[in-house]
Amino acid sequence: MNLSTYKQEEFIDFSQEENVKKLQEAFRKVEAQFGQYAPMIIDGKRVDREDTFVSINPNQPSQVIGQYPVGTPEDVDRAVEAAEKAFDSWRRVPPVDRAALCVHLANLFRKYRYELIALMVLEVGKSWEEADAEVAEGIDHFEYIAREMLRYAKGRKLHPFPGEMNEYRYYPLGVGAVISPWNYPIGISIGMISAAIVAGNTVVFKPSSDCPAISQFLMKIFEEGGLPPGVVNLVYGSGSIVGEYLARHPRIKFVGFTGSKDVGQKIALYAATLSEGQYWFKRTILELGGKNAIIVDSSADLEEAVNGIMAASFGYQGQKCSACSRAVVLEDVYDQFVSMISEKTNKMEVGPVKEHYFCGAVINKAGFDKILGYIEIGKQEGKLVAGGETLDREGYFIKPTIFVDVDEKARIAQEEIFGPVLSVIKAKDFDDALRIANNTIYGLTGGVYSKNPYHLSKAKDEFYVGNLYLNRKNTGAWIGSHPFGGYNMSGTNSKLGGPDYLLNYLQSKTIAQKVSL
Repeated sequence: MNLSTYKQEEFIDFSQEENVKKLQEAFRKVEAQFGQYAPMIIDGKRVDREDTFVSINPNQPSQVIGQYPVGTPEDVDRAVEAAEKAFDSWRRVPPVDRAALCVHLANLFRKYRYELIALMVLEVGKSWEEADAEVAEGIDHFEYIAREMLRYAKGRKLHPFPGEMNEYRYYPLGVGAVISPWNYPIGISIGMISAAIVAGNTVVFKPSSDCPAISQFLMKIFEEGGLPPGVVNLVYGSGSIVGEYLARHPRIKFVGFTGSKDVGQKIALYAATLSEGQYWFKRTILELGGKNAIIVDSSADLEEAVNGIMAASFGYQGQKCSACSRAVVLEDVYDQFVSMISEKTNKMEVGPVKEHYFCGAVINKAGFDKILGYIEIGKQEGKLVAGGETLDREGYFIKPTIFVDVDEKARIAQEEIFGPVLSVIKAKDFDDALRIANNTIYGLTGGVYSKNPYHLSKAKDEFYVGNLYLNRKNTGAWIGSHPFGGYNMSGTNSKLGGPDYLLNYLQSKTIAQKVSL
């Protein structure tokens, strides 16, 4: 396999009638299967439970996607045991063969691309373009990490030492937990799973209860692709019971988690606490929240800035850890910026994403209520200039919302809302804007719109985020080009989709062998 052959997957052009017809057919195909029961999968076997839960379409809550078993701690034990058994043989598979299997899985993603898009549109409410971009990301993860494994399989060169032959090799860790979110049910889960398995590890996979149908489809692809039973095991259940038990489990070597700051803190604590029978320190790969800011200075192209901030704030209804939730605008262009963005945002249409709306429903009733609660807080902390309303129809729809004249210490300027709510904050000058942007416990993504080279240069050094975007929106990371992961309470800066990411799933060994002269 040639390392130089990696190429990011192109997106589907939905302005082409042929592609629209393919997606409409995929909608019909997946909806024909809705309402059925699907089990957990442990050691390649189907596992049922009497207690069940349902997944619904957030744009049409009366539509039941499917019914699924509620897992238990005993199911976690069984899954860990299956993963341990599979690890003994999987770790011995040559890295080149594990890499080849990942490339094969990427091809299966291409085969099922439209069905995966349709499932994401219907189960988690992504727009057509957002869903397609995520399937492309899943393909990129497999392709990129396969080539990364071949690079790491060569080991590293060491400085020569007289009379010795020295080697530096990488080996897998063992059984790991992958606890993934609903907002990137393919992009994040496949990012973690692909890295884990290509390195020779095995996985217990616990997805969010808001996207069980998508996780079932992923398991179908793994099975069709020839991944041995037990290498990836699917367990459902609540985060507070099954997720916590899995993260605490004494036989788990690493935990990959993407989700809230509060849960991430608990996982870090669990990992630092040795359980009975545990004789290793657990690795944690944590990607948590963000309160991301984009700065707009006096030299910026305001049209470009407004469009980029709207896309970053309201794309996927603001339900991205990378989403822009604060616009920090210099005072001499502030009024013009506010006028432009409020006018454009008030014209945005909201509706069911299956019907090809850009903004659809938020994920569930709990998220809907939480966002509306923050909107009420925002009415006390700023001036509402756009949105703030729901739609009088079935589904969890909230119009893109903007508050202006927000104090930098206000709750809506400090707390992660995870919805289509933007706070606009006025800054005196660029240094003040940079200070405001950094004035948060998070440090995930940030952006600057400016034509001033000095401002851009200063932001590179002093805007304290893991991913900084200049004169473009701060969402939409490409695998291999934008390694993703933040600072502070945004996570462990693990850099998904980058050249260091695989190190999270490997341990190194130094071998020194005396040679006869």
